[in-house]
Amino acid sequence: MRPDQVTLGVLISQVSREEVDAAVEVCGVREKRSDGKLPAHVTAYLTLGLALFADDDYTEVATKVTGSLDRFGCWNAAWSVPTSSAITQARKRLGRRVFAEVFERTCGPVAGVAGPTAAMGALGTARGSFLRWWRLLAIDGFEVDLPDSVENAAEFGYAGSGENRSAFPKARVVALAECGTHAFVAAEIDAYAVGEKTLAQRLYPRLRGDELLTADRGFYSWQAWDAAQATGAALLWRAPTQLNLPVVRVLSDGTWLTVLIKPTIRGGRRERLLAAARAGADLGDINTVPDAFDDRGLPVVHLARVLEYDVSDRVGNGTGELITLITTITDPADARADELAAAYHERWEEETANDQLKTHLRGPGKVLRSRLPDLAHQEIWAYLIVHHAISALTAKASAAADLDPDQISFTKALRMIRRTATGTADIPPSRLD
Repeated sequence: MRPDQVTLGVLISQVSREEVDAAVEVCGVREKRSDGKLPAHVTAYLTLGLALFADDDYTEVATKVTGSLDRFGCWNAAWSVPTSSAITQARKRLGRRVFAEVFERTCGPVAGVAGPTAAMGALGTARGSFLRWWRLLAIDGFEVDLPDSVENAAEFGYAGSGENRSAFPKARVVALAECGTHAFVAAEIDAYAVGEKTLAQRLYPRLRGDELLTADRGFYSWQAWDAAQATGAALLWRAPTQLNLPVVRVLSDGTWLTVLIKPTIRGGRRERLLAAARAGADLGDINTVPDAFDDRGLPVVHLARVLEYDVSDRVGNGTGELITLITTITDPADARADELAAAYHERWEEETANDQLKTHLRGPGKVLRSRLPDLAHQEIWAYLIVHHAISALTAKASAAADLDPDQISFTKALRMIRRTATGTADIPPSRLD
């Protein structure tokens, strides 16, 4: 582990000056060289520093961060440490789009390359990041409390109403995370009133063919499944209790094939589709099963595989819980039932990622700093970027020593990074367990 991966070097090694400059250029917010204002790239790193040091004020963060920026060639020693007012004005000039662009450019998967040998070659935290050749992803959402300003209230809104209204405006975030490493790889941010399913629908087009997306039953709808499957990614979702899953054919491992039919398809057409599936017809061929497509040539039915299993005493009351999963992986030779069950439970790793960001990085019950919506968007993206950088660091450390994922402490890594904010230090993997 190189010394420059500690302190703000954790950020700069993952969020390079080149990528920050490119994001600034794309968003059209580069400062004029002659106006003497805080440069955009410095503002970006200062904002990331605000996420890293959530308990410190602007001036304290600026003092800590500028020393590291100087060592990495991102700071002019002739400049003075900026005031809180100067940082706020600089953040306003930067706008809300830059950090979303920086995230897209720098926050990709960290567990290694997906492929036929990915699961066998994975080390450390990456070992929970693959099922055979697929990269395991999870989708989940969380809320963020914002300062109770008129501007934030107007854009983000509150939870509840009347006497039950939340004390602060809330932003809603839905994100894709890499299982095992906990690294967020895509996210959407919006007002509280915008539901998780709506935000998730914006994320599905970003899925790739070498990824397997796990999701809880709250994310299922036919529209969501259709959009996610269209990307070529594999899906492994818990089925809602009320979802009808007719048996098309029982497979050798006890799982069975079913059809997911668009809810607007009813009556005789629905029965014909089910009969065609049971007859082994190719539902993806419009000439063979024209009922399987709408007037625009888009599918109205998908073949899926179902597996069920009991989890004993899950809630601690002595009773079991039946888990029903649906997947696009229809051939048991491509993934056994036990593999799929184990992969689904890796979905809880995103719950861990959410907790790391909200409880350990930001602080339990903490309200963000930003009283303006543009700055609130910046701050949320900054937390996601900083969390990704720390996740990447711990993934590298765990791979170096091939530590079990449960031995990697996000909290200890975060404390070491914060402690060495104005200096450098070498972090051997053994100090992260």
